[in-house]
Amino acid sequence: MKEKATSFDIAHLAGVSQSTVSRALNNSPLVNQETRDRVQRIARELNYKVDKNASNLRKQKSSTIALLLFEDPTSDDSMINPFFLAMLGSITRACAHANYDLLVSFQNLEDDWHAEYEDSNKADGIILLGYGDYTDYQTKVAQLESQGTHFVRWGAPDEAHPGVSIGCDNFQGGQSITEHLLSLGKTSFAFLGDNGEHAPEFKARFDGYYHALSANKLSHRSVQRNAISTEDAGALAVKSLIESNELPEAIVCASDLIAMGALRALRQAKISVPEQVAVVGYDNIAVSAYTTPALTTVQQNTKLAGELLVNTLLKAINNEAVEDYLMPADIIIRQSCGSDKAVEL
Repeated sequence: MKEKATSFDIAHLAGVSQSTVSRALNNSPLVNQETRDRVQRIARELNYKVDKNASNLRKQKSSTIALLLFEDPTSDDSMINPFFLAMLGSITRACAHANYDLLVSFQNLEDDWHAEYEDSNKADGIILLGYGDYTDYQTKVAQLESQGTHFVRWGAPDEAHPGVSIGCDNFQGGQSITEHLLSLGKTSFAFLGDNGEHAPEFKARFDGYYHALSANKLSHRSVQRNAISTEDAGALAVKSLIESNELPEAIVCASDLIAMGALRALRQAKISVPEQVAVVGYDNIAVSAYTTPALTTVQQNTKLAGELLVNTLLKAINNEAVEDYLMPADIIIRQSCGSDKAVEL
């Protein structure tokens, strides 16, 4: 054994990671009592002393923001939702403007990312993009809040959710795009996307869609198919509609990726868009302007989103008051619904 024991020595003898040693020595509730007792016993036996200078150094501001980007199912190996790629550029510019560095970390949702940043002090605060199954994600975010971590997330505000969120008014977006289809005379509809608690942004879009139909006494002319945000899921949902003879006059998709899959399935079935079926998406990712036909969609202002995420986090770091913010949604009308005149609603 070296003359002066280190936390790595304790980790080796206790059979745990160095970060677990740090948490155990600080009596973190993230470490179970048995492990905490074992780590602390070994520390006493080694006469381990915390380096106060190093500890104080870690508590100083790093002038760095961490961006945790969570994996999403994709048709390629990127595992990154293309919507977030546009936002990444805006976040980077906003950090540079504030003289902050940006640490980008790609995260698996099953990892203990909610615990690792408690002791690492690599950054002054965290921006969270993406969440997979919201019910699982919400528990870990609640842990971040209980630890006193400064963080802000992209997503749908909810009185029950922990932390501060910046998001788009998904209800308004779903309502507006549906009202446009109603103005074109469409009388039967399908919504493709999860409308449950596991995907609150999709659910808000569905709620806005359904509200517009109900206001026009057409809710009985609606069907829904669950779909995650991939092209394959959109294609499978449309095939289900065709096979069950429920293909409507208009299909409202919870994301552009779902809509792109829907277009593919309709093309393969030799069903013309928009002549036989109108299709609309959500997100206005770059490729949506180049589909065949070009996709009508809902735009979320990624430039403003990045700026709000960074500025809100910096306020939280400086212990200033922060609150949720909902951006309005813009409707981008192209050929897939029968018109190519762009408007904002």
